[in-house]
This record gives sequence, C-alpha cells and structure tokens, in this order.
Amino acid sequence: QVHLVESGGGLVQPGGSLRLSCAASGVIFRGNTMAWHRQAPGKQRALVATLTSGGSTNYADSVKGRFTISRDNAKNTVYLQMNSLKPEDTAVYYCSYTDYRGNYWGQGTQVTVSS
Repeated sequence: QVHLVESGGGLVQPGGSLRLSCAASGVIFRGNTMAWHRQAPGKQRALVATLTSGGSTNYADSVKGRFTISRDNAKNTVYLQMNSLKPEDTAVYYCSYTDYRGNYWGQGTQVTVSS
C-alpha cells in the first residue's frame, strides 16, 4: 500500500523560501510519476509540478522559474523547493504518486505567504 506524508509547510513572508517534502512508502522504483498540487481557499486543486521516474519535469506557468521539484530515490522522498514566494502561492499543498496500480495522495501541508 502506498503511503505519502508531506511536511515543510508553514508561514513565510513574501519573497521568502520553503522546501516541502513528501516521504513515500510502498512505491516502486520505475514507471511512476510524483507530483505536487495545491488548493487555495475557494479554488479547485491545481497541478504545480510533476517529476517522472525517468527524470522529466513539468511546471505550471505560475511557478516556472521559482519552484523546483526533485527526488531522492534512496530516501523515497520528493521535494518542492519554493523560492520568491508570493501571497498567491498560499494554499494547501498535496503530494501525489501514480503508477500502474493507481493514483495516491498525501494529507496535505499548509503554506501561507503573508507579511
């Protein structure tokens, strides 16, 4: 069974940085995609960044150049480095994992960007 646990959220001032982590268990090494999504109050959940097991990445236009997704396979952990944060980045951030068995989600971590 796949289990995902996010951490690293918090309160940060505009222009600041945060690094989110998603620790995964029950995952397989190849043929998977990990991703970060976010859901702001009153809005639908939106894709932020994806990273395949082959190393391909994709980013939402709103975060290109500011956010970086990466993974440490030895630790089964995916990261989202967020720089130059803006108030509009405020949301609950969710990690997801997809392989041939299905799509799995973490519980989310709150990120608040405010002065």
